[in-house]
Amino acid sequence: MISDDEDRESSNRDDTSSMSDEESDTDIATVLTQLIRSGRAHILSESNSVFEERNESFHDFLSGARLPFVDSPPDLSALEGTDLYISTCLSSGYYKHDNESQSSRITSLLLQRQVGMKWTGHFSGGDRSYIGHNYLPNKFKQVANCNHKMFCGTYSKDGNIFLSAAQDRVLRVFDTSKGGFDCIRKIPARDVGWSILDTAFSPDGRNIIYSSWSEAIHLCNIHDDVERHEVLPLCPELRRFCIFSLTFSQDGNEVLGGANDGCLYIYDCEKRQRTLRIDAHDEDVNTVAYADETSQILFSGADDGLCKVWDRRTLSENGEAKPVGILGGHVDGLTFVDSRGDGRHLITNSKDQSIKLWDMRKFSGSEVQQRTRTFMSSQSWDYSFQNVPWRLSCSKNKIAGDTSLMTYRGHSVLRTLIRCRFSPAFSTGQRYIYSGCAAGKVFIYDILTGIPAAVLTGHSDCVRDVSWHPYSMDIIDSAWDGRHYRWFHAAPDSEDDMDFDSEEYSTDSESNESNPGFRQRHSLHRDDDLVDGGGSREVRRSPRLAARATPQTARRTSQRQVSNRRPAL
Repeated sequence: MISDDEDRESSNRDDTSSMSDEESDTDIATVLTQLIRSGRAHILSESNSVFEERNESFHDFLSGARLPFVDSPPDLSALEGTDLYISTCLSSGYYKHDNESQSSRITSLLLQRQVGMKWTGHFSGGDRSYIGHNYLPNKFKQVANCNHKMFCGTYSKDGNIFLSAAQDRVLRVFDTSKGGFDCIRKIPARDVGWSILDTAFSPDGRNIIYSSWSEAIHLCNIHDDVERHEVLPLCPELRRFCIFSLTFSQDGNEVLGGANDGCLYIYDCEKRQRTLRIDAHDEDVNTVAYADETSQILFSGADDGLCKVWDRRTLSENGEAKPVGILGGHVDGLTFVDSRGDGRHLITNSKDQSIKLWDMRKFSGSEVQQRTRTFMSSQSWDYSFQNVPWRLSCSKNKIAGDTSLMTYRGHSVLRTLIRCRFSPAFSTGQRYIYSGCAAGKVFIYDILTGIPAAVLTGHSDCVRDVSWHPYSMDIIDSAWDGRHYRWFHAAPDSEDDMDFDSEEYSTDSESNESNPGFRQRHSLHRDDDLVDGGGSREVRRSPRLAARATPQTARRTSQRQVSNRRPAL
């Protein structure tokens, strides 16, 4: 084990030499657990050394863990007939178009729009979502590489800005307004321990906030010429403190955060002080979210396996805070909560390798909460460095009394707080739930069927965060291999290769120069990078994708090169 506190631990063991063996073992186990969870220590086993001797990555070994068992077919009994099911069918065009063939219906829709559609004269939301359903992303292009673990990556509300945060303690702001991905600002983060863990846009899109292992959260501007960087202190009681998740209220006046001390924090941006601290959970609060634009109802999810629903109007720091309801059914800690935005429905991602869909009007009873706590007390594995226990990865049975509408399985939740979200209303009618995966994939689940509509594979390491453009079918992911991929739809016979065009992605040159592996890979392919023979365009292709090149692909590339050299007529 490699630890930054090795000398400190050695002195502590000398001071406690008079303790009994049992007490000493307990104390060491507690310290090791804290160090591993904070990322300041890593376990290197003998089996991992074998991979290092073969020049294989330790992360590749972990990413190869088996994916959870997928129910076939999923149980839709609790979902079908609900208002969520009906509204999703309507908004996604499922009822209107599902019985017709894809080609005939899309051709008919285009013809109707050309001659003037009945009543409206344009596509309805259901028509638009139905077309989008037939063009889910299936190919990718690399748009950024910083050679450090990517922890966060989200689009702004209007889709014109993409915010990225990595373990190199730098926030990167990308301009995506014209379909590009141009880095317009790099913001060095302050007071960062381990990594930047979460970010959020202000409602007006002019500011961002971020958190880390620190006693404060930080606020920055992203558009003005003069950089503004403010510290928002939370004054916690713990010395070793972290905000794992944060978000703005809709009016931008408050910041809500969930911390490792089991508490919820609310910071008032106008008063410039913490106004609320609520003892919410027995374990780390990993995720928080508002239910809708009123910002009165909020959700919190924690390592105790419970999602709690709170009413902001009833909370006060001096009074006893009680949730208005609790949702129980997971058998391990929660990593993320996302609201559908309708004030009623939400999803939770969990270390039990599942996503659950909830209706907050159906809370769990006290017996379900107790069963969840019983399951949690029996857990003896650590998702940050161990593979999934068989009983979790193959679990199909619900806890008795589980009130969730649906459970989605297929993705893997390991090593970090992997996130899941509802797809946008404009382009998909919120028909999908999409999630990152520890196996380097992006899963897109169909809410109506319970099975993955698409599984996007491309990364060599864990995909922690994923963001769907609010108005198009593009998805950008953030992975621990240091890369952002933009996923888009391409026809099966398309000649678009999944190459790495220097005009279409940005690379952190300082990080690359400091990485010998990058310099070696770049030098190996430098002679093959020139296209057109005159170097008018430079293309870098990953060795992994280059190895997959087929003779047919090579012929198409050769034909394009010949056509490019033809003189103009």
